[in-house]
Formats: sequence, C-alpha cells, structure tokens
Amino acid sequence: MRNYYPTNQERRFKAYVSSMGTTQLHLRNPYIIAWWSAAFPGFGHLLLSKYLRGYALFLWEILVNNMSHLNHAMVYSFVGNIKMAKEVIEPRWLLMYIPVYIFAIWDSYRTSVDMNKVFLLAERENAEFSSYSIGAFEINYLDKRRPLMAIVWSLFTPGLGQLYIHRVLTAIFTMVFMIAFVYFSKVLIAVHYLFLGEVEQATQVIEPQWFLFMPSHFGFAIYDSYVNTVENNKLFESEQKKFLQQKYQQYRVNFQISEKEVE
Repeated sequence: MRNYYPTNQERRFKAYVSSMGTTQLHLRNPYIIAWWSAAFPGFGHLLLSKYLRGYALFLWEILVNNMSHLNHAMVYSFVGNIKMAKEVIEPRWLLMYIPVYIFAIWDSYRTSVDMNKVFLLAERENAEFSSYSIGAFEINYLDKRRPLMAIVWSLFTPGLGQLYIHRVLTAIFTMVFMIAFVYFSKVLIAVHYLFLGEVEQATQVIEPQWFLFMPSHFGFAIYDSYVNTVENNKLFESEQKKFLQQKYQQYRVNFQISEKEVE
C-alpha cells in the first residue's frame, strides 16, 4: 500500500490536497507575479499561495490607501485637477505607503523565482501526495474542470471562480472584500441611476476612493481562477499518469496476430 502523506523519506511535494483547497507548486512568470503586486499589493503573494503574507499586504493596502486618500488623488490627477490632488492627499500616510509597496513587488518577484526552483526539484523527485481529502465539512479531490467556466463565474461575482475549483479560503476572502468594495463605493446605486438615464446623478453618488479598488479585484479573481484551473488540470493528468504507470505499465500483454491479419 502506498503512503500518500508526508514522511521523512521525501523532501518536496508538488501539491497538497486538503478540505480547504489544493495548494501546488508550478512554474510562474516572475514578472507577471510582480505586476500583480504592483496592481494591488498582496495579489502577487496570493497567486503564489503565500496566503498570510498576501492577506497582510492586502489589508495594509486598503488601510493606508484610504487613510492617505490616494485613490481620490489619482482620480483628480486623471481629470487634470492637480491642485485638488495635492490638497486631498495626506502626506503622513502616503510616505508610509511607498516602502511597503516596493517591498511587495520585490518580495513577490524574489519568491516566485525561488518557488520555480523548488518546483523543478519537486518535479524531479516526483514524491507521492494525496489526491483526495474527505472531512467533516468538505470533500476535495483532483479533477479536470473547464477554465472558461472559472472565468465566467468570476465575471459574475469575484470569488465564484475560486469556489468552482475549490479554493475555499481565497474564494471567501475575495467575495467578502468584493461586497465591501461594492457597498462603500455605492456602485450599484450609480448603476441604478444609469438605468434611469440620470448620468450626472450616477457620477456624483459614486465613491471613487472605494471604486478604484474594484478593477484590480475583478482582474485578480479572473486571472487566479483561470490559472489555477489550468494548473489543477495539469496536476490531475500528472497524478493519473503516475498511477497508471505504477499500477498497469509493469504488465505486458501479448496479442496473437494471425497470418491473415498480417496480410
């Protein structure tokens, strides 16, 4: 009987399947990871499954951004009102924002490079890991799913794509903050006014400080669910291939071919 759980005989595992989701190593483009950290600190680390670091940087971004009124200043800059951008910004919080923002980009790039090296070592070792987890609250297993469906559900509501591929922690995190962004930005009230044809009222009611968080949040939810669906499918195929090789490839079946078939 094979042992599917970590032992002292293996150094690295490609994946870990638990009731909360599937965490795996796979090759990533460090520049893409760094770009997501630049778009929203914390997202690059979440893509690397560095959840505690990612959540900490994400919460830091929301706190410091709101206290410095950075998004408000960005909106005024976009419309060419530089004077108002200078007046609305809070320098005590803004100067605190810069070093951690740079750290998030640098650390996500460095970590992705290191994790790519670890993946190559784990791929060569090809150690056993559990592909099925059942507990009191959830059941999780490796399976093939459609990347397009992950994108579609993420477009409807960020977080649903993660639920589709059983990334429970990321799904809850993404959905909770999406609710917060929608509520505080008053975007649904603005949409209501747009349906009524009251464009000016819709523009006035929206809160830009919270609204500017939403594009990055939508983009992350779509990208994360798509990439992880693709990589989960690859992991399923890899695990299935190894299982079939170990179980059945050792047997050789000789088929008798008649002379008529040869002719």
